[in-house]
Amino acid sequence: MPEPRRVRLFRIGRNQAVRIPVEFELPGDDAIMYRDGDRLVIEPVRKRGLVAMLKTMKPMDDDFPEIDDPVPARENMF
Repeated sequence: MPEPRRVRLFRIGRNQAVRIPVEFELPGDDAIMYRDGDRLVIEPVRKRGLVAMLKTMKPMDDDFPEIDDPVPARENMF
């Protein structure tokens, strides 16, 4: 883990910004920021897994036709 480093704060319009040094770069294009007491924490957005994605999906209201799909006959292999 890199040593703590002093960074400069600056303004972009009405927003305060900080330049993140290369050794502290986060993966991706999004991050989550929150306060923890007097600390400001910036974390990378974790890629969501399949279960999380499926929880966001809504059930389909479509009626699907019944399909005749019988079990194949057993074959004698020997």
